[in-house]
Amino acid sequence: MNRLVIVGNGFDLAHGLPTGYGHFVDWYWRKVTNTDYQDDLLKFEVSEKIDFDNISCFKDLFNQLESKLRRKLNKNEGRFYYQVNIDIYGGVNMSDRYVLIFKNILFETICSKHSIQNWVDIENEYYQLLKGCLKEHDNSKVKKLNEEFEQVKKLLEEYLYLKIDQGFDFTTCNDATQLLRHFLITPRYLARDIHHSYLKEFPTDDHRELIEFDDEVVHAYKANTLKQYINHDNAEKNLFLNFNYTPTLEYYFRVFRQSSWQNTFANSEQIQIHGQLNNQDNSINFGFGDEMDDHYKLIEEKDDNEYLKNIKSFQYLQNSNYKDLLDFIDSEKFQVYIMGHSCGLSDRILLNTIFEHKNCKSIKVFYHEKDGKDNYTDIVQNISRHFNKKKMMRDKLVNKSLCQPLPQNIRFAEKK
Repeated sequence: MNRLVIVGNGFDLAHGLPTGYGHFVDWYWRKVTNTDYQDDLLKFEVSEKIDFDNISCFKDLFNQLESKLRRKLNKNEGRFYYQVNIDIYGGVNMSDRYVLIFKNILFETICSKHSIQNWVDIENEYYQLLKGCLKEHDNSKVKKLNEEFEQVKKLLEEYLYLKIDQGFDFTTCNDATQLLRHFLITPRYLARDIHHSYLKEFPTDDHRELIEFDDEVVHAYKANTLKQYINHDNAEKNLFLNFNYTPTLEYYFRVFRQSSWQNTFANSEQIQIHGQLNNQDNSINFGFGDEMDDHYKLIEEKDDNEYLKNIKSFQYLQNSNYKDLLDFIDSEKFQVYIMGHSCGLSDRILLNTIFEHKNCKSIKVFYHEKDGKDNYTDIVQNISRHFNKKKMMRDKLVNKSLCQPLPQNIRFAEKK
C-alpha cells in the first residue's frame, strides 16, 4: 500500500524549529523596538522633544515596550499595540511621546485579532477581508489588500530564510529513528495473524491485497533482497506532500538514499506543494484554497482577476506539482499519513481531492500530545469538513487507538 504523507507546520515545530506564527511575529516586533523604525508595514517614531541621552531609563523603556508587545501577542489578549504606553520614566511623561502607525491594514488586522494563532488563520483572515471587498464594491481595496498580503508573504519568507534555513544544520539530527521507523519496509507476517493491527487500519476488502504484498516482503526479507524489492512494480511507495517551505525533509531523504538492506525504506519522493524558499520555479504559495465556500462563486462572477490573485488553485498551475500529485493518487491505492498538518479550510479543495479519491483507503493521524492532552479530535473534526460524503469520512479515518503521537523531541543543531 502506497503512502501519501501530508506534512504541515506542526512537523517543523515537532523538530524544535521556530516556524510558528508567534515566532515570526516575535522576531518582527523585536525589530520595531528600534528607535524611529520604519518599513512597508508600519512606522514607529519617537518624539524629537525627548532627549533620550539624558534619560537613564531609555534602554529600559524600549525593553519594556518590546516585552509588552510580545507578551500581549503570546497571551492573545487582543489589541496589544494600543496597550504599550509607558507612563512615567525618569520623571518624564512618555505616554504621548511616541507614535506607532500601521501602513499595512492587513497586518494591523492580524495583530489585533486574538484568534490569530496559526498560519492558516492568516489565510482565513485574508479571505474574510477579500469577501468584505465584494460587499463594498470597491475594486481599489482589493488591489491594496493583495499588495499588503504580498508584503506579509515577503516578510515571512525573509524570516524563514534567515532564522530557519540559515539558522539550523539540516545535515544531522538526533533520534530521528522515532519517525524513520514508520517508513521501513518490514515483514508483518499478516498471513499468520489476520487480526493484525495494521489490517485494522484498512477496509476489509483490501485485506487480501495487503497480505499478498506482505508475503512478498517476507520472501524478500528472508532472501536478503529487500534493496532489490523496492524497485519491484508492486513495492510500496511514499509521496511526501510537504506544505512547508523549509528544508526539514531533506535530512530524511538523505537517510532514505543511504540505507542498507536491513534498514530499507520504500522509494520516496517529495512535493513542496506550497513552494520553496528562494526558488523562482517553485515560489511560495500563500493564500486561500476553499473553492467550496459559498462566497467563492460570487468572487468568480465578479469578473475581476484581482480577486483571484491569491487563490491557491491558480498558483498550482505555475508548475507541475499539482499534476504530479494527481498522477500519484490516480495510479494506485494509498494510505494518508497526517503529520503536523491542521487540515484547515484554507487547503480545502486540495485535501478534498485527496480524501474523497477512490484510491484513498484510509487516513491515519499522527497527533500532537503534551501533558496528557492531545489534538486528535481537533484534527479529525477538521478533516471532516473536507468531506462531502460523511459516511466515506467515517470509513476512512483510522481510530485513535491505532494512531500514534508525532514525536516532539527530534532536533537539528542550531548554527552558531
